[in-house]
Amino acid sequence: MSNPIKIGIVICDRYRSCAGGKCLRAMREREGAFSAYEGKEVELVGYTSCNGCPGGNVEYLGDEMVKNGVDVIHLATGLIVGYPPCPHIGTFKSFLEDRYGIKVVVGTHPIPEKYLTTHTKLGSWEAPEWQPVLSAAMSDEATRKAYD
Repeated sequence: MSNPIKIGIVICDRYRSCAGGKCLRAMREREGAFSAYEGKEVELVGYTSCNGCPGGNVEYLGDEMVKNGVDVIHLATGLIVGYPPCPHIGTFKSFLEDRYGIKVVVGTHPIPEKYLTTHTKLGSWEAPEWQPVLSAAMSDEATRKAYD
């Protein structure tokens, strides 16, 4: 048995009561951003919220996750698909990578089709800087619809 890849998930505080069903399903099924772990064992070692804008918990959550052996922190898809999308995603990613020297991935479960449709109409993700932010959580249409 190999050593599992230890995952931490940070959710948007707007969804602080989220039970994590879509994220955990995607981790189990290796969908969305978790498709990168296809054929590998993973273990969830941390799950918390950013604690609300501008993300006060981000300064501290890394300490606990690192103590729990985290290899990769995922900034949940909710930070991308919320209205408006989180304006702090890039700052969170840079801070956690720089401070802890760990990989940070933006996205967990696939972006649901209903959110893609709405954000496309709103123009939320038109700027070029959004393309790398969206890439890990983007999936084919059938998978996106399965997460609606």
